[in-house]
Order: sequence, then C-alpha cells, then structure tokens
Amino acid sequence: MDNARKKAVIAAYKERKVPAGIYAVHCGGQVWVGQSPNLTSVENRLRFTLDHGSHPNAALQRAWNALAEKVLRVEVVETLAEETDPYLRGKALSERLDHWKAVLGARRI
Repeated sequence: MDNARKKAVIAAYKERKVPAGIYAVHCGGQVWVGQSPNLTSVENRLRFTLDHGSHPNAALQRAWNALAEKVLRVEVVETLAEETDPYLRGKALSERLDHWKAVLGARRI
C-alpha cells in the first residue's frame, strides 16, 4: 500500500462515526444494563471478559459461570444521537442508563 493510500485509510478510520448508547445483557434469566461510548464492541468485550473469568461485575460473572450453555444475549436499547456534544455524552449516558435500569428492572454493570 502506498503512502497516500495509507494516510487516506487512517484518516477515514479516525473520522468514522461510532455509536454510543445503552445496552442490556440477558444471562441466566437476569438482566443487567450498561453504557458504552462504542456499542459496536460491547458484545465482544463482554464475552471475552466472561470467558476468561475477569468480568468486573461479580454477579454477572457468577451467572455466566453457572450456565452450561454459555447463553448471553446483548441488545442495544438506546443509541445517542450523533449530534450529542462529546463533552455532554458521558452525562447523557449516565442519565439514560438510570432510566433503562428502572424500566427493565435491571442491575447496573
């Protein structure tokens, strides 16, 4: 790959739009909710940490370990608008996380 093409690929990567929002995790009949500035990588990150026994949420890790089939369902429940100011994004995520925690009767990740 020539230098100009490499620079173009790097620039496109840096300018990509990454969805931020709230997700729900269903595991062993229980529900957890979490927030992420990058929803596209949430499920992979969750499965990796759970498979390696290193997830920081002990209750979720126990539920995962108790399952013989290792069934985990991750769903995006809300995506923030792309126009959300990056400096306000964290506050908006926290507020929406509390909302979805109440609506779903879930625990926080």
